Amino acid sequence: MKQDFDAIIVGAGQAGPSLAGRLTQAGWTVAIVERKLFGGTCVNNGCTPTKAMVASAHAAHIARRGSDFGVIRHEPVSVDMKQVLARKDAIVMKSRTGVESWLRGMERCTVFTGTARFESPNEIRVGDEVIRAKNVFLNVGARPSVPDMPGVREVPLLTSTTILDLDELPQHLIVVGGSYVGLEFAQMYRRFGAEVTVVERKSRLVPNEDQDLSSGIQEILQSEGIQLRLDANCIRLENDGKGVAIGLDCLEGHPKVTGSRILLAVGRRPNTDDLGLIAAGVQTDERGYITVDDQLQTSVSGIWALGDCNGRGAFTHTSYNDFEIVADNLLDKASRRVSDRIPVSALYIDPLWRRSALLKRRCARVDALP
Repeated sequence: MKQDFDAIIVGAGQAGPSLAGRLTQAGWTVAIVERKLFGGTCVNNGCTPTKAMVASAHAAHIARRGSDFGVIRHEPVSVDMKQVLARKDAIVMKSRTGVESWLRGMERCTVFTGTARFESPNEIRVGDEVIRAKNVFLNVGARPSVPDMPGVREVPLLTSTTILDLDELPQHLIVVGGSYVGLEFAQMYRRFGAEVTVVERKSRLVPNEDQDLSSGIQEILQSEGIQLRLDANCIRLENDGKGVAIGLDCLEGHPKVTGSRILLAVGRRPNTDDLGLIAAGVQTDERGYITVDDQLQTSVSGIWALGDCNGRGAFTHTSYNDFEIVADNLLDKASRRVSDRIPVSALYIDPLWRRSALLKRRCARVDALP
């Protein structure tokens, strides 16, 4: 038996549930498919869990700096990672179950759990069931990328997802990738008490940002004891007698860094591999992102792609704005476009360093204004 709906939404991330709510309120019947965790990246392995852990790391950092504020401690500050994870998991579970309960209780919305795969442009199989609709919305998100670099199959790795379940503190965490994701975890784990080394191929951290910001970030991280290895043009992962290691070809410094765990933070890839997009005729780019026009329609009429999988923004807020664009255009006959929004980005590190040269430079600029 094939079940018919007005719309099928694949993925319960930031755009999908809100779109389901808007469509059902307009009288549409909606099927929403989620293969595993309701809430998407933000709720499960992005914004919510990382910021919960950042808060724990910040608390440890402030406790260690207590004497700067006249607070005297008599014992060294230590962190119980099991308690950190328990707090994080409780926060995540509250959000995840909230999204799932909302969808399951939504009038005219039917929830399917399992992997969705196209059988035709308007038919999707979920397990033993086939569902059909004229309108299909893909909100399948992305995951950490694991590139085929030397040694990557021989050395145990952590990604930005799997590290969230690490319930012990690494003695020495090596972070491969000196940009947005890598630096957030680098500062977090340094404040938890680990030794941390960041390895970056480019000549400076977060190379997409301005030079003065990059320099300021470097000063902040180094002030907290984070070691940096820049210009690492050839990175090789190795097993070492003392643990795991990174072999480097750098302009300066020792050609190897040995640690206890490796975090690979070198980008993300879309979850489009197993959607059966060929059966639907939906085109992707060379990296697997679904190609969309300025109103988020794919190469096939009646199919839209929202959120991280379309390559037009990798943030909670751009995903939610994708929902707004699609819903307003469909239901209110608007003509909203992706190109109308002003894109922003954020790097989640804490600039709490009283001698930051970056802050001094910024303040000097303000003082110099007429």
